[in-house]
Amino acid sequence: MLNDIEFIDGFSTELSDDYRLAKSYVRDIPTQALVYIRSFTHKLTSQLAIPHGLIFTSPNLYDRIEQLHQARLIDPPAVRALHRLRSDGNRGAHPEKYHLTQAQLVTIAEKSIEHILQLIKKLYPLVQQSAPRYQFDAFDSFAGRDLCYRAVMDNDAQAQYLVGMSLKAKGLMLQEQEQALAQVLLARSTFNDVDSMTEKTSTRNSAADAFAQAGYWFALASTQDQAALFEHGVSLLHGYCGHPNPIEGEQLIAKAAEKGIVEAQALLGFFYLVGSSQFSVDLLQAERLLTLAANAENAEAMSNLGVLFYQTQQFEDAFLWVNKAAKAGYSNAQYHLALMLVEGLGCDIDVPASLQWMNEAAEQGQVDAMLHCGSDILHDDNASQQQRTKAEHYLHQAIKYGHNVSAMIELSVALADGILGRIDVVQAAYLLTLARTHANEEHRQVIEPLWQSLAMQIDSVIALNPTEEELITLQQAKSLLL
Repeated sequence: MLNDIEFIDGFSTELSDDYRLAKSYVRDIPTQALVYIRSFTHKLTSQLAIPHGLIFTSPNLYDRIEQLHQARLIDPPAVRALHRLRSDGNRGAHPEKYHLTQAQLVTIAEKSIEHILQLIKKLYPLVQQSAPRYQFDAFDSFAGRDLCYRAVMDNDAQAQYLVGMSLKAKGLMLQEQEQALAQVLLARSTFNDVDSMTEKTSTRNSAADAFAQAGYWFALASTQDQAALFEHGVSLLHGYCGHPNPIEGEQLIAKAAEKGIVEAQALLGFFYLVGSSQFSVDLLQAERLLTLAANAENAEAMSNLGVLFYQTQQFEDAFLWVNKAAKAGYSNAQYHLALMLVEGLGCDIDVPASLQWMNEAAEQGQVDAMLHCGSDILHDDNASQQQRTKAEHYLHQAIKYGHNVSAMIELSVALADGILGRIDVVQAAYLLTLARTHANEEHRQVIEPLWQSLAMQIDSVIALNPTEEELITLQQAKSLLL
């Protein structure tokens, strides 16, 4: 009986390498597995178009899938399956933007492999009368060990680059956990929890160690691998191995861009868009580089190209590229697309579509979208308890990942006023304290009356002779406001 790799190969030899590589990296380097899954999906759209003479009008994967659908070459379930694979591939390209742990990435990669097999089984009649039976060979961790062996023993530059990418992804996730932990530690420090500082130090060192190791491998591979050259530049720019070196880092990124590395073109275009230590603002250069990267399906470049056109009042072009980036799964673009749709900038006003994209961005963890959706729900008198629970989740996430002061204020008020179905003055006081720590002058003007109001609320409840347990809680809240 065929195994699953042979099953894919029987459908198309053009797809089997990407499938094999994606499957081999699932357990050890799930981000790389998801990148190969995206490549597989892109090639699959070509395989579906070629027999019918369909010529794609866009390199964008979203547009390709939709064009196949409009030509009636695939049915709606296949369209949904392709979009799901596209979305999963985006998570591999930008894992830090989706707030995912290593375990969650592994789960997504495993499910994506399963979804590929289900889709190919459905599409098999396009090349044969029916799909042959096959047996799925279990995932293993041989690829990761082989990669490390080749990186160390064979001095293989591509293997060294992939080891660096795995460590970089680990560092980004640990860094995100550290930032989230910092919120908890700030709360603990209010109650003089000295042990928390040890926890903070160990987490920070773990992230720093992962980045330092990634930087080592990128530097080693950079003389032979252009993608590694770009990552070495990023490593120097951000100081993976010590102090940042923006001068050399940006120069290496520019070299990688000249060599055609798409991510380098996107980043160099961004430098020209906003200015950097080595590159002054040059909108012509920014447009040239961002267009190159955007046409190569870099969603961040699409979004920044939209920003460029927005800044120069070319709203129709801005909408075009922000729309493409949003459809490619880039959450920042989804948020800005929602704003453009509700204001009719470069497009017709479409409030339902705006709400759809705002919710999509919030679901993907975009901080401003989570604040927007969470606040809207809390201000809706007809919102259900389930919706309010979602609002609380959004605001907590906006605080956790964005240190968003407005979210802290919104959530504090909701907890003090019982909008979420319960009153929690300790958490409300803590959030106001946290907000005051991060506030600017405008925020402070909002916080001060809320601070006084909450203090008065606590004093009035204490005067009602609460139970001993309630009194302890109230005094705890009051101590936060002193």
